[in-house]
Amino acid sequence: MITAHHLEVRAGARLLMDDVSFRVAAGDKVGLVGRNGAGKTTLTKILAGDALPASGTVTRAGSVGYLPQDPRTGDPEVLALHRILAARGLDDVVRRLRESEVEMASDDPEVRDRGMRRYEKADAALHAGGGYSAEAEARQICSSLNIEDRILEQPLRTLSGGQRRRVELARILFSGAETLLLDEPTNHLDADSIGWLRDFLKSFKGGLIVISHDVELLDACVNKVLHLDANRAEIDLYNMGWSTYLAQRETDEKRRKRERMNAENKANTLTDQANKMRAKATKAKAAQSMLKRAEKMMEGLEGERRADRVAKIKFPAPAPCGKTPLTAAELSKSYGSLEVFTDVDLAIDKGSRVVILGLNGAGKTTLLRILGGVDRPDTGEVKPGHGLKLGYYAQEHETLDTGLTVLENMRHAAPQLTDTESRSVLGSFLFSGDDATKPAGVLSGGEKTRLALAILVVSSANVLLLDEPTNNLDPASREEVLGAIRSYQGAIILVTHDEGAVAALEPDRVLILPDGVEDHWNADYADLISLA
Repeated sequence: MITAHHLEVRAGARLLMDDVSFRVAAGDKVGLVGRNGAGKTTLTKILAGDALPASGTVTRAGSVGYLPQDPRTGDPEVLALHRILAARGLDDVVRRLRESEVEMASDDPEVRDRGMRRYEKADAALHAGGGYSAEAEARQICSSLNIEDRILEQPLRTLSGGQRRRVELARILFSGAETLLLDEPTNHLDADSIGWLRDFLKSFKGGLIVISHDVELLDACVNKVLHLDANRAEIDLYNMGWSTYLAQRETDEKRRKRERMNAENKANTLTDQANKMRAKATKAKAAQSMLKRAEKMMEGLEGERRADRVAKIKFPAPAPCGKTPLTAAELSKSYGSLEVFTDVDLAIDKGSRVVILGLNGAGKTTLLRILGGVDRPDTGEVKPGHGLKLGYYAQEHETLDTGLTVLENMRHAAPQLTDTESRSVLGSFLFSGDDATKPAGVLSGGEKTRLALAILVVSSANVLLLDEPTNNLDPASREEVLGAIRSYQGAIILVTHDEGAVAALEPDRVLILPDGVEDHWNADYADLISLA
């Protein structure tokens, strides 16, 4: 159970919410909603104990499992399975079992006896922690999230961003925590995994707070809604499911608008009458009384919700380039004994539009990182053509320097811009005033997405590498990105699970990984997008 008492939450000097109190008990499944930058991620960090409020307190009873947007992955050398088992303290037990099994097979009687003693102790500890069924349970969760057995035996450092996030989600679900805080849990999941997660959360008996732009997930799981109103710095609690909430919120907004209109009409009538009477000294006192009454009539009236501001996104006019600005030949990549892909060839012509498809772990992100010059291939090479200017949007926002402020990131990416020009661009992406001086490391996932997109806008790139560009965005912001993809005149190489993003791209070609098969785009490939 989690109880928030009179919280005041700020992002720098900006007030996000004031005097907020609520309680999440077992069986409460809360959808935390609000536009990007309203404070959803900041609030979940505070509820999890990873950040402090400006004032107020959070009380936690029972264990809490927290999945942040940028999950903590622990020691990069730890095996994925051990990372998951560590949620119940079983990773060390399993490691000791494996080591003792090796000793028991030794030809040295002393080593063999020591191994048997260690095995007995480790086996007893394993049973105390749930027995072998616990490891089987962990593997079942992993299988449901499409984490293959081979991935479980790999060190975390060898995994893609999507694989690491799924491992962290499996760890949280395996932990047995009494309250779950999940920030965009469907990111990097395929359609089958999202369906399984939906059923898991629907049957979960504990408390749940979930931030998600997956409407079907919210509709299936949520029985309460916390709406963060960035305009009023308040939280509205709706004790109802998602569909009912949407209808109720619309009704509330119509009521607020009607009440405000009626009050304004009455206040305007009183004010007009008072202004006419003020000219006569004998009626000045009565006029003053009318003005005070008009002011009082407007006090305490709920403000009509203003339309949420949305970043206006338009990708840059591409710099001039040759016929084929980017080519790659015989690319391969492996991590240890794990072969990711081999012999990938690609030629990106001016203005071409390519979508990369493949199952999670097939190397889609790895290929974009190689094309973007972030990683090196094991074999083959990437050849820049005449006039190539790359713009790379990374799904994990690795292109941002979290040690710099928002404005400093912009200056670093576009040193040709004046301070005024940089602030103007950032302002169009909703980073105005003090928001421009916030460290990039404290931004929410949606805010990092907006900053990364802002940097793309000033890049003059003629080839864009886009890795899941619609993740972490509210519906209105997502539509802006889709519109920018539609109208961009340069070449785009896109990795996405978003069917709408592919539709906006209108690809002419598709590259299937890990085999590296290239084909002309046709509608049959659309069925693979949500599965990829």
